[in-house]
Amino acid sequence: MSIKIYFLGTGTSQGIPIIGSKHPVCLSDNPKDKRLRTSVWVKWDNADFIIDCGPDFRQQMLASGCPKMDALLFTHEHADHTAGLDDIRPFVFKQGALPVYGLARVMENLTMRFGYIFSDKNKYPGAPSVKPTEIDPNKPFLCAEKKIIPIKVSHYGLDVIGYRFATFAYITDMFSIEPEAEAKLRDLDVLVVNALRIEPHPSHLHLDAAIAFAQRVGAKQTFFTHISHKLGFHDEVEPALPKGIHLAYDNLTITL
Repeated sequence: MSIKIYFLGTGTSQGIPIIGSKHPVCLSDNPKDKRLRTSVWVKWDNADFIIDCGPDFRQQMLASGCPKMDALLFTHEHADHTAGLDDIRPFVFKQGALPVYGLARVMENLTMRFGYIFSDKNKYPGAPSVKPTEIDPNKPFLCAEKKIIPIKVSHYGLDVIGYRFATFAYITDMFSIEPEAEAKLRDLDVLVVNALRIEPHPSHLHLDAAIAFAQRVGAKQTFFTHISHKLGFHDEVEPALPKGIHLAYDNLTITL
């Protein structure tokens, strides 16, 4: 078994730099301080999964060289995780309708916003097509012949789905998690979870809470994502983190 994790984007909803901002992190010349909206490419043996497709999706696909998509998995419906959906077109033109997975609520939202993609009625010839599958947050599912385990977390009262692939788990936009969901994170090689900023936040883990969660889960390595400029400079925060905990950055690749 081989799993490659490619961080397509590690920024929060505005990305870094923020448009018009003079914040020192937004003015940084360090590439690790420049963050597109959060997304990840998981290559598990010969299967290629993308988790979320935000507004930077096209740019991320070009930078990563991702050759195909076996499935697109949605964590939730917020724009920074879904607004790039139209840019699946090149994959659809090569492969046919793209399998997409998410909660029923998410599929309903996307059908409303991207009706021309989800509906086959009077379909415009250049529009992409999808094969939607609603997932049960409490049950594993098979995708591209791989068993994927959904991990339900809460984000300002909204259910968000993380995903476990063998010994790798990816969670974003989490504020809290129930014990039964956390129990699904035992024996991980790599955990990815959000760490928005230094100060507490009402809908995301802040740095201390993310560290406490990572230490509780006990993965061999943890990488923080969905990072805002308010977390600070990458090269200052990274060395201060506990052993085995790191900041992810755009285009970072990890192989298990």
